[in-house]
Amino acid sequence: MFDFEKLDVYQVVKEQNNKVLQFLKNRSDIDPLLADHWKQASLKSVLNLAEGTGRKSTSEKKEFLTAARGNIFESATLLQIIKDLGHIDETQYTEFYEGYEKASKMLLGMFRSYNKREQQYQNQEENYNV
Repeated sequence: MFDFEKLDVYQVVKEQNNKVLQFLKNRSDIDPLLADHWKQASLKSVLNLAEGTGRKSTSEKKEFLTAARGNIFESATLLQIIKDLGHIDETQYTEFYEGYEKASKMLLGMFRSYNKREQQYQNQEENYNV
């Protein structure tokens, strides 16, 4: 099992991605450009999370988490546009929106966790060098 597969946030983002892809699979009424962009943003969110988990340095991990969270924001925006155009019902919209909100909060928590670790490491180095 890969490290990223053990993360709760990965499971949430992957499941959200699967729901989006399944939803778009049979929706020929949605503008193909919007549907394609939504698919790409959704896929990039899960791929950036996985790739970042494989990085060694904390700064690289944080860059990929930031990118994944940006992809979540992009997906939520596309979801809102698709709703405004009348291509999704309120129940489905709410389910997707809440999934994006949860993923965003989890990614932010993970990012903050890396910040905290970096700060602790820096403090240890400063204490060691004194």
